[in-house]
Amino acid sequence: MTEAEFTEPAAESAPATARRVVVAEDESLIRMDIVETLRDNGFEVVGEAGDGEQAVALATELKPDVVVMDVKMPKMDGITAAEKLQETRIPVVMLTAFSQKELVERAGEAGALAYVVKPFNHNDLLPAIEIALARHEQIIALESEVADMSDRFETRKLVDRAKGLLNRRMGLSEPEAFRWIQKASMDRRLTMAEVSQAVIEQLDDAKK
Repeated sequence: MTEAEFTEPAAESAPATARRVVVAEDESLIRMDIVETLRDNGFEVVGEAGDGEQAVALATELKPDVVVMDVKMPKMDGITAAEKLQETRIPVVMLTAFSQKELVERAGEAGALAYVVKPFNHNDLLPAIEIALARHEQIIALESEVADMSDRFETRKLVDRAKGLLNRRMGLSEPEAFRWIQKASMDRRLTMAEVSQAVIEQLDDAKK
């Protein structure tokens, strides 16, 4: 592969159906604001929860495309709820106060794929949801390619590094970079790990 081959993929059409969301937030005014923002931007809010237990129950029953969930909630906190939802494979966006930033690492370990720091507006929330959905798709794609858990972890590290290089060097967004890697893998009959390694070698060399 040469650097000339790193071309930006064509824009994709918008999803045919609205993405389905469960919103879990114990402060009713904040929850109403989130729900209104999501509906105004084409999402379908299929469930609302005021505590972690209800969030898990609703998400398990309704199987939404994504859950937007606060860290601090009664009965069950958001991190514990995210852990319980890992088996459902539903991506989670975690809402956290600025003073709770130390919880972000725990949230990631619990399965949260993106987070938003309060106070936030739609310019913070909507991109975080898109990031979580994109990362979820990437994880599913990698898991279908790599069966062994340890190999899967190493592949994800390579792919993440290659995505970062494609972002910095070629201006691709995270989803665009992943799609480029995925397409190059299929076109060249290579694994995504092999494509990512080639990207790293080419683009790291390019900046030396």
